[in-house]
Amino acid sequence: MADSSRAGRCDCGATPGPLGECADYYHAILAEEQADPEMVRWHTVVVCAYLLQHPARGHEKHLDGQFRLLQFYLDKGLDALLRAAAHQVARNRRGSRSGYDMAPLEAYTPLPQSVSPGPFRAGFCGLPFRDGSLVADGYPAYGSRIESIAAATVESWRTLTG
Repeated sequence: MADSSRAGRCDCGATPGPLGECADYYHAILAEEQADPEMVRWHTVVVCAYLLQHPARGHEKHLDGQFRLLQFYLDKGLDALLRAAAHQVARNRRGSRSGYDMAPLEAYTPLPQSVSPGPFRAGFCGLPFRDGSLVADGYPAYGSRIESIAAATVESWRTLTG
């Protein structure tokens, strides 16, 4: 028998929005970022939040680091996250064989070993899409919405550690 409680919902539990399910919003964001250097500043946050809200679409070995990155972002802000990412890129260019520098993320809670805690209080299906854009009302508003999605993602996963 099919689970009718999930009918008409994204696999994270969200009700689809005007663009469709979260995957449709995610792909729209990625496409819009390609032409918008200001919007791409939130790329890491978008990817981490999307994959943590839809863990079956990610790689299990990376989810813990993505969870910690979201916590780092919420704690330190977007500029600190961008500096940490630039550090990783520079480090990788120098041929570091040890992989990622996880030291900045060690202080943050590891991802609980569990199934997704969705639905989330904020998700991608709730993003407004106007005039063919997800940033039609400006970057500060877009950034605030992405931060809300990140916070909702971390908050829901943290309920599993209690």
